[in-house]
Amino acid sequence: MSTSLQVLIVEDSEDDADLTVYELIRGGYDPVYERVETPEAMGEALDRKAWDVILSDYTLPRFSALGAWKMVQVRGLETPFIIVSGTIGEEVAVAALKAGVHDYLMKSHLARLVSAIEREMREAAGRLERKRLENQLLQAQKLESLGRLAGGVAHDFNNLLTIILGYSELALDAEALDASTREFLQNVCYAAEKASGLTRQLLAFARKQIIEPKVLNLNDVLISLDKMMRRLIGEDVELVLLPQEDLYSVKVDPGQFEQILVNLIVNSRDAMPDGGKITVETQNIALDAEYARQHEGVRPGDYVRLTVSDNGTGMDEGVQLHIFEPFFTTKEKGRGTGLGLATVYGIVKQAGGHIWLYSEVGEGTTFKIYLPRVAEAAEALAEITHPAPSLDGTETILIAEDEPLVRDLATQTLRGHGYTVLEAMSGEEALTFAKGRETGIALLISDVVMPRMSGKQLAEQLQVANPSLRVLYASGYTENTIVHHGVLEAGIAFLSKPFTPTALLRKVREVLDSGPSEAFAVPPTMADEKKPT
Repeated sequence: MSTSLQVLIVEDSEDDADLTVYELIRGGYDPVYERVETPEAMGEALDRKAWDVILSDYTLPRFSALGAWKMVQVRGLETPFIIVSGTIGEEVAVAALKAGVHDYLMKSHLARLVSAIEREMREAAGRLERKRLENQLLQAQKLESLGRLAGGVAHDFNNLLTIILGYSELALDAEALDASTREFLQNVCYAAEKASGLTRQLLAFARKQIIEPKVLNLNDVLISLDKMMRRLIGEDVELVLLPQEDLYSVKVDPGQFEQILVNLIVNSRDAMPDGGKITVETQNIALDAEYARQHEGVRPGDYVRLTVSDNGTGMDEGVQLHIFEPFFTTKEKGRGTGLGLATVYGIVKQAGGHIWLYSEVGEGTTFKIYLPRVAEAAEALAEITHPAPSLDGTETILIAEDEPLVRDLATQTLRGHGYTVLEAMSGEEALTFAKGRETGIALLISDVVMPRMSGKQLAEQLQVANPSLRVLYASGYTENTIVHHGVLEAGIAFLSKPFTPTALLRKVREVLDSGPSEAFAVPPTMADEKKPT
């Protein structure tokens, strides 16, 4: 059976073109060819379809092989380009090869045409594969750089939001507020809370969000979120769930997995303004070494695949190239922040997974998320817990925070609810205040990263004299001080910035009413990592 071959022949002699085609047929090919002899005709042919190979005479009345080759280069094509000439000399042939032409042969020696084409097609396939992998790597590096930038911005912004939210909430508690002032403050709180949501998404993209992963069966999560997902999409969109039985367990933060589902479902819904169908499927799958070689950052092994597909408007290649970048959106102004898919990307990467996208304009979009299999049995989904009935207390609390306004906010809030508060602007100052009274301090609230002494180092020194000291860490981003790759270590209490006075009081009461904080031991995998300064 003959092999189909798409051939563009740049040749002014119809007889010579026929001889070339005959040689291809004799070599086992079924050539579909087109003959051109002008720049205009060649440009139209290149733009109209993809060719397997281009065969060009060296000299034509209005054209030349080097001119034809330049048109191929300008378009960034990797199509094999072979000069087939009856007049080319060795010196000219060498110059053509130096210009990048892939091969040349004489019309009097067409017997080697088929072997030359096959060799060049193999090499072209290799060039395309290398180019694809290079593009994958460049895109991964670009997203990594954007992540570092986003994480730094979110960290600094979270301290400011803590101050804005905190003092606005304290002001709203004042009794002597007229209606208009109260409304103004409520608007400030609303805007700050929206900004807080943006910073959380940026930290998720940057893989700097504190997470508490659990061993889960994703089917259990899908079932628990079924009603919520159907409310999100509306009545004109059909939702189909296809969970595989005996699904592997995965380790992921339940709240973050819910965020993945919500973002993908909402995106699919928005891509189907006239209604349609969304399919959510889970499946056990093994990714082999060949798949890993073709996808940047993927390791071979067993995975659980979550597939979310729709039959909506789809995306072209240009959109797909930028779809995971923060603040990139195709939605009209006011309908999206451009952080939804960036958030999904960061969550999947932080969980050690891989995300893959396929889309065609007018046909729909499919997202496939691969999460690594774990051997442990899945845990039951956590039940909703209710906050403590009282937020007041009488215990002594030591606060170590280098941001003055955040420290003042926490101090005012806690003293206003009955606590005795010692406040320090650094780890060294906290040790000075605590000296001789360590056993009387019930709780240390410390920023994670401070100059010269980290919160972890401070807690370790204080717990030498007071092993029962409870510790609550607060931060606007992660470092490998109390977390490893964003994962909160067991026994560590953490309050994420920005926080409100109410959130602070609830967390303080929760920590004080729990058992003593565990002493922090540096895991072997972290022992050699650079400590933050």
